[in-house]
This record gives sequence, structure tokens and C-alpha cells, in this order.
Amino acid sequence: MNNSTTQIRKSIRNARRSLSSAEQLSASEQLLIRFIQLPTVINAKSVAIYLSVDGEIDTAPLIEWLWKNDKEVYLPVLHPFNAGNLLFLRYLPDTKMTLNKYKIQEPHLNVLSVIPTQEIDLICTPLVAFDSQGNRLGMGGGYYDRTLSIWHHQKQGPMPIGLAHDCQQTHQIPVESWDVPLPHILAPSKHWQWSY
Repeated sequence: MNNSTTQIRKSIRNARRSLSSAEQLSASEQLLIRFIQLPTVINAKSVAIYLSVDGEIDTAPLIEWLWKNDKEVYLPVLHPFNAGNLLFLRYLPDTKMTLNKYKIQEPHLNVLSVIPTQEIDLICTPLVAFDSQGNRLGMGGGYYDRTLSIWHHQKQGPMPIGLAHDCQQTHQIPVESWDVPLPHILAPSKHWQWSY
């Protein structure tokens, strides 16, 4: 991991953590307005999303809207046997939750709730930072890069969309060969879109 990547992560995580409660609330409300207007969201039957931590933009209003509009909602779960990979499990208001090794809430593993990743219509991805070319900087585990590699190389599987605060945009992100750029990034003030 190079120093500039480490520095970007530290700086942007600090920036989003320093947002006030009022700023966080306003950002999540604006994000929801943009989110529910996207044709890919309107037409999706199944949506993978994540629970916000560490100052990430609040996804709870998006999840509530998805439930109310009869979308199937899935959350990432760390794969128990395949290190560095994710499973996606159905998420309902009464889903039993557990803490994973990163202290992030995830559905309690139940094989009956797992969906094959390629059957998900839309996958909302967390990110630490993004740039104007659609490059995404995550936490460094590579979980989402592995998950999205089939989409990236074959354009099959779920359409990825990154969710972020405006303050998470940075000038340029150092790119590695395994990094997957995103075709959409949604922030409170703008919908970024690229074609690859």
C-alpha cells in the first residue's frame, strides 16, 4: 500500500467523520432524492447495499425506501470459507444481525438467505474516496473489487453504484490493476456517470 493511498484514506475518513449530525442528515436526504430517480433503481428487483459506519453517508433512508417499494434488499457478509470475498444475504426488518471481525453489523449467516451475486440487479458500494474518472478507493481489503470483477470484465452481474458524501471526492486516486472503476457514483450534490 503506497503512502499517497494511506494519506487519502486518512484525510477523507477524517473529513466525513467531522460532518455534523445536521450535515449528515441533509446529505442522506439529498442522496435519497437522487437515488429514487435513477432508472436502474426504479427497475431493480434486488438491491445489495450496506449499513453505514465510520461517517459514511447514511444508507438507512435508502433501505427504508427499498423495503417500502417492494425491492429485495441484500447486505454483504464476509465469506466464512473464502477469505477476502463477500456473500450477500437477504435483509429484512427482523433479520438477526451479528458483528463481523471489522465490528460491522451483518446478517447472521443463513444459507437460505444467500443470493448468487450475479442475480443481484444493483450493488451499492461503499467507498472512502473517488475521483473524476470513477476510480474508487475502498478500505484496502479488495472485497468489492473481487465482487465486481465479473461485471468489470464481462459486463455481467449487478450494476455497481458508489455512494458517497461530496467531501469524498479527491483529485486523483492511484490505480492498481485489480481496481474496478465505477460506472455511477451518487453524492448529495451530483450523479457522476462514466462508460467503460
